[in-house]
Amino acid sequence: QGILREGLEDVAQFFKAHGSCRLPLSPSLLVKGIVPRDCSYFNSNAVPLKLSFQNVDPLGENIRVIFKCGDDLRQDMLTLQMIRIMNKIWVQEGLDMRMVIFRCFSTGRGRGMVEMIPNAETLRKIQVEHGVTGSFKDRPLADWLQKHNPEEDEYEKAVENFIYSCAGCCVATYVLGICDRHNDNIMLKTTGHMFHIDFGRFLGHAQMFGNIKRDRAPFVFTSDMAYVINGGDKPSSRFHDFVDLCCQAYNLIRKHTHLFLNLLGLMLSCGIPELSDLEDLKYVYDALRPQDSDADATTYFTRLIESSLGSVATKLNFFIHNLAQMKFAGSDARPTLSFAPRTHTLKTSGRIRDVFLCRHERVFNPSKGYTYVVKVQRDNPGEVTFVQRTFEEFQELHNKLRLLFPSSLLPSFPSRFVIGRSRGEAVAERRKEELNGYIWHLIHAAPEVAECDLIYTFFHPLPRDEKAAGTNPTPKPADATWARSLGKVGGEVKLSISYKNNKLFIMVMHIRGLPPLQDGNDPDPYVKTYLLPDPQKTTKRKTKVARKTCNPTYNEMLVYDGIPRGDLEQRELRLSVLSEEGFWENILLGEVGIRLRDLDLAQEKMGWFALGSRGHGTL
Repeated sequence: QGILREGLEDVAQFFKAHGSCRLPLSPSLLVKGIVPRDCSYFNSNAVPLKLSFQNVDPLGENIRVIFKCGDDLRQDMLTLQMIRIMNKIWVQEGLDMRMVIFRCFSTGRGRGMVEMIPNAETLRKIQVEHGVTGSFKDRPLADWLQKHNPEEDEYEKAVENFIYSCAGCCVATYVLGICDRHNDNIMLKTTGHMFHIDFGRFLGHAQMFGNIKRDRAPFVFTSDMAYVINGGDKPSSRFHDFVDLCCQAYNLIRKHTHLFLNLLGLMLSCGIPELSDLEDLKYVYDALRPQDSDADATTYFTRLIESSLGSVATKLNFFIHNLAQMKFAGSDARPTLSFAPRTHTLKTSGRIRDVFLCRHERVFNPSKGYTYVVKVQRDNPGEVTFVQRTFEEFQELHNKLRLLFPSSLLPSFPSRFVIGRSRGEAVAERRKEELNGYIWHLIHAAPEVAECDLIYTFFHPLPRDEKAAGTNPTPKPADATWARSLGKVGGEVKLSISYKNNKLFIMVMHIRGLPPLQDGNDPDPYVKTYLLPDPQKTTKRKTKVARKTCNPTYNEMLVYDGIPRGDLEQRELRLSVLSEEGFWENILLGEVGIRLRDLDLAQEKMGWFALGSRGHGTL
């Protein structure tokens, strides 16, 4: 801090002598001074500086940049240039991936400036709002976006931005082999745009723990990201859109393999250690798989998504990084509530005289459960507000209070664990009584507890409370925003069917809207096909089994070889969706029959086919 202060004084003297200057980051940025109170430093290895400059334009905001010393920013510049080119290719093809691409400029050997993106936070800071184990939880990102986008249409737009930008990041980081991916160099804007920073390692040059690669997954795609996309912890049709976006973006980049190899090849002699020989170029060649067809590449990238989503190593990496950063946290860092966008105090909100938990209500969005309505009375006569909080939010308040005060000053918190179904009406009623006692004792505790900012923030109305005031909203399923009328109980299957060189290609892409099993559980669906007539059952083909989902993704190619066109027109494709039941007979969930003579197979046919009882399919 002392060194930073001395350096800022030197910069201030420079501006006194010269008046103003243009920032190297962009010649269009003209600045006239430094703002010391807004300057600080980051806790990463190179200790980058966060600098704030006064804008010469009196109507312009301060210009914030990061100054790094100790990293070769030429590599960051090159990586960002490659991502910028990818984005141009996507946009030219009519695919806007909502990418956030910031400026970066190397001003000398091992030093340079990086643009700061406003209204953005690292995934680590978002996750640790839910505790140091936040990286293992599914809800932090969705809750943070909900906090900053309280209106339903705002949140939907943020989720849409997240789906597109997350897909773009997955493709770009995989193709360029960007490593050292932890939750401090992935950022999220309040508008839902996700982006990566700090490209110190690329082209597959991963950091090692002994003989173990730190980056074990193909790219960073974790369950909390999938939670935002699905609108919950179960796969939805929005996940199909995400997979399709990834595969479409990947195939568009693959068409320009030679462009990327040529551009990177030009840089082989520039002295960047991780781009120095043909092996580094081969990494990009292998990642783009130019020898594959689009269908094969789609299947390949779908398996990469599944591999990344199933990787525990990424979450463990995030958790270790959380622990490593704890020692840097300043003693003045006060805990905050993850669901509250800003802090409120006794002075700003007015003294709370009494609180009473009136009732509990069943909610369906963002997930099924119960919310508790609390009546808050303040000293100001007639000022009464109602706030809605979940049991988990009460628990978070208690956990954060324990970080500030000894247990002797706090009332005991109701047990989270119950026997039987934890979301039943009886449990909610019992918790209502226990929570009522808890908040009464909290408000009547020692002044340092009862008047602390955490409590006043907790009982301050949020936008969702103001929206719900005086209304009794009709329960709505969590995914109603994205749900589409399917017309048939059996759901739909998305297929791509093509015929070439006496081969029939059937790409089984997605299924949506499958019915749950009779016991209420989600099925373990797989797809089975036959080409009828087939008395010997030699044309059976099967996909892999998806686990516990009504909206599975496959992107698997089923191929029938050696079938002349004349023979094909006499055949019918019978497709069945079944749930694997282990030792019992598999359960038929729906099927469709497609007369191949009805399709013009001179070109690829892609679409959704309705599943139902035996009968001919409609596209």
